[in-house]
Amino acid sequence: MATDPGDIVLDPTCGSGTTAYCAEKWGRRWITCDTSRVAITLAKQRLMTALFDYYELAHPEEGVGSGFKYKTVPHVTLKSIANNPEIREGMSRVEIDAAIAKYADQKTLYDQPLIDNSKARVSGPFTVEAVPAPVVKPIDDIEIKPMVDQGIAREGETLRQDQWRDELFRTGIRAKGGQKMEFARMEPLPGTRWLQAEAETKGDDPQRVVISFGPEHQPLEQRQVDLALEEAEKLRPRPKIIVFAAFHFDPEAAKDIDETSWPGVTLVKAQMNTDLLTEDLKKKRASNESFWFIGQPDVHLSKDKAGKYQVEVLGFDYYNPKTGTVESGGVEKIALWLLDTDYDGRSLYPRQVFFPLADDKGGWSRLAKNLKAEIDSDLIEAYRGTVSLPFEAGKNKRVAVKIVDDRGIESLKIIGVE
Repeated sequence: MATDPGDIVLDPTCGSGTTAYCAEKWGRRWITCDTSRVAITLAKQRLMTALFDYYELAHPEEGVGSGFKYKTVPHVTLKSIANNPEIREGMSRVEIDAAIAKYADQKTLYDQPLIDNSKARVSGPFTVEAVPAPVVKPIDDIEIKPMVDQGIAREGETLRQDQWRDELFRTGIRAKGGQKMEFARMEPLPGTRWLQAEAETKGDDPQRVVISFGPEHQPLEQRQVDLALEEAEKLRPRPKIIVFAAFHFDPEAAKDIDETSWPGVTLVKAQMNTDLLTEDLKKKRASNESFWFIGQPDVHLSKDKAGKYQVEVLGFDYYNPKTGTVESGGVEKIALWLLDTDYDGRSLYPRQVFFPLADDKGGWSRLAKNLKAEIDSDLIEAYRGTVSLPFEAGKNKRVAVKIVDDRGIESLKIIGVE
């Protein structure tokens, strides 16, 4: 609407190509983009198979940039009638209309260019490009990597890890109750592949810390935990704290970090804010919550006389950066917890969901009120608690408990069933 024929129109998310189609139809040049190959294919097919009207050019020798010839209509006003020199008494209605049309201003209808029906028009030439440009290697040139590494989506540093190190050094890692682990120094760790940084904490008793960053777009996996620990065992002096920082943690990887016992060394998980995936790391933030310590669920599994099991969530165990120890926390900050009574080791299927933090005015209470006629009120109340409903052991002989605290940070606990 705001362009003239020959101008360039940009649509960064083309979908099925409607913007490009309309731009081509009305004589505009266009650039359209999309991250989906399906969308690009649809847009390309739509443009290549379309038939457009051919409009008469205002100045054919100058091309489409000169504009089109448009339909015009008289713009009749009271002034144009009163000042019309040909209108006089005794004229018929047809004569009056002709006189008005002769002297009235003409209004151009820019949405109705004149069509030359003797010509048919198809889309002008265009190219399809990608960033980076698609290149196909010959099969003989493709290096097949060992199977042991194919499950790990990254090898060595990612392009953003130098930025993550700078951000981690600047902001530290936030813990429960406003506490924070801050660093006196942080730098790349040479000679290692799965540990990307080493640091030293601030305070009277500085501790050596090594950091393993997870990938940008996939969970931190169990294999990376194993390889990072192998490298950490060879370091001298030995680190006191190993931080695994990731946007998402594979359940088995989180389990290994929580349950690994290494005397004198503490393993902790740090949640990375998804804002770190953006390009504005150098901009000032409203808050410095780029990294948070993830608590470890404190969960108890019991069996009743009937042979059924129950899970009770006792709270979160949080790492205290001041004391350097893991301390028990309560259940008052648990917003949601989910129970998979037959965890298959690959994906969590919530068979029971609980909302301990829900108050009398919260959404859960409104839902309970609406469902009261169909669901037992005692059962609804049970789903606000920290004790599961009784269940039988599944064929996988494992249960998984995922806890989400009031900050939205998730943590998983996997327990074997006898």
